Amino acid sequence: MSGLHDSLSTAKSLSAQQSFGLVLGLLLATISLVYRWKLSSSPITPQNTSVDKKIRKYGEWTPVAFTYPPVKASAREPAELEPIPYRPFRAGEYHVTMGIRSMPWDEWIELDNEFEKYFRIRENRIRTRAETVIKVLPDNPGVVSSGADAAIETVHEISEYLSQRFPATFSVERHSPDTHAPHPGWGGLSPVKSIKIKPLEVSYTLPLHVNDGENAAVRALEIASLLVQEDLALMIEGSDGKYYFQSGAITVAGFWRIGDKIGLPLDEIHTTGSVPRYKEKLQTSMERFFRRLAVDKPVARNNYFFQVVKPPAPEGVEDLDPEELAWAESSHGPEDDFLGTHPAEQPTRPIPTPSNIRLRSERQTLRRLPRTGAILFGIRTYLTPIEQLAQEPGVARRLAGALRGWGEDIGEYKGKNGGGWWDVVLDYLDKKVDEKGEIGADDDIKRMDNYPY
Repeated sequence: MSGLHDSLSTAKSLSAQQSFGLVLGLLLATISLVYRWKLSSSPITPQNTSVDKKIRKYGEWTPVAFTYPPVKASAREPAELEPIPYRPFRAGEYHVTMGIRSMPWDEWIELDNEFEKYFRIRENRIRTRAETVIKVLPDNPGVVSSGADAAIETVHEISEYLSQRFPATFSVERHSPDTHAPHPGWGGLSPVKSIKIKPLEVSYTLPLHVNDGENAAVRALEIASLLVQEDLALMIEGSDGKYYFQSGAITVAGFWRIGDKIGLPLDEIHTTGSVPRYKEKLQTSMERFFRRLAVDKPVARNNYFFQVVKPPAPEGVEDLDPEELAWAESSHGPEDDFLGTHPAEQPTRPIPTPSNIRLRSERQTLRRLPRTGAILFGIRTYLTPIEQLAQEPGVARRLAGALRGWGEDIGEYKGKNGGGWWDVVLDYLDKKVDEKGEIGADDDIKRMDNYPY
C-alpha cells in the first residue's frame, strides 16, 4: 500500500515509517479511509451516497444501492496506450495540501503498454513473497473490523470496470441469475464468476464471499493485483472514528513493506512517517474529508520523488525488474533484512548520474466502496528517466524551480540530503535550461494550468 504525502525520497534510505508516511501519508492523506464493514445477509438498502456522521455511528456502514455511471469503452486497448506523462510539480514554493481533484469514472484505473511488464513483476512477487506483499487482518474486537469483506468487494469492482473499459483485453463470465452473493454485478447483472486477461491467456475465478474457499480474501487481492498496475490499500473506519489499514496488496511500493504498516491507524502512519506540517496543515481537513467522502465522488491526486536505479545487468543476464520498481535494494538493502525503519546495513549505492536517476511519480485514487464502505486507495507508480524529462518543452525549468521551492522540512522528507542525487539533478536541469535558452515565467504559468501533466 503505498502512497503518502509525497512518497519517499529516493536514494536516501527513507525509513519504512517515512516511506509509508509519504505514501500512505498524503496518500492516505489524500485518501479517505474505510468505514467498518457492517454487511449483513439482508439486501442492499437505498441510502444517500454521502457519508453523514449524524446518521451513523463510527465503524458502522449500511450498504448503498449505488448505480454506476456508464463506463465508456476505451478507443484503444492497453497495449496501444503510452504511459500518461504525469509531471506533478510546479515552479515556486512547495505548499503542503491534500491536492485532490475530482476523478472521472472512466479514469479510475489506468492501464498502458507496460501492463505485461507490471504483470510479470507482480506475479513473481506474489509467487515468491505472497505473505509479505498481501495481507488481510481479522477483526480487532471493539476497535475495527477485518479488511476481508472489502477485499472481496474490491476484486469484483475491478473486474466489472475493466471488462467495460477495456473489453478487448478483459472478458468476464457471470454466475447464474439466481446466485445469491453479497456483491451483485453492476447494472443489475449477476456477479462475476471469472475474469480473463485475453492477451495473456490467463483466467481467474473470483471468490464470492469471505468463506468461499481457503483464504478467499487473500486470493481476491492476489487476483485484483494482477489485473491492474496499481498497489491497493483498504482502509477501515474503527469504532473510535480512526481509519485503519486493514488489508492490501502492496507489491511494488519500492521503499516500504506492508508488514511494517498493516493495522496502523491513519494518524499514526502520518506521525511515525514524519509527514511535514501534518498536525497544523493536514490532520483536521483529512479526517473531515475521509468522513464525508461519498460513494459517487471518487478523487485523485499525484506526488513525486526521486530514485537512483541500479546499473544494468550484464549482457545475457535477464533482469525482471531492472529499475527496482518493486523494491529499491540499491538504497534500502535486501528487502528481508530491512529493519522497518532503515536497512540492516548501509548498502553500497550507485553513484548518481543523469542516466540513472528517475522521477518516481504516483497517481493515487480514492473511492468509497458501496457495499462495505471501505475506502479503496489505488497507487499507480511511474518511473521516468530525468534525461527524458529534460527533453520535454519547459519541464526542465519547471522541475528545477519546483525543487528550489522545497522548504527544509520538505527536503528532509523527500531525501534531498541523502543519496547524492540533489546536486546532480539540479545541475543537469540547469544545464538543459541554459542550452534551450528557456527564460521568463509565462510558460510556467501556462503549464501550471495543465497540472499535473
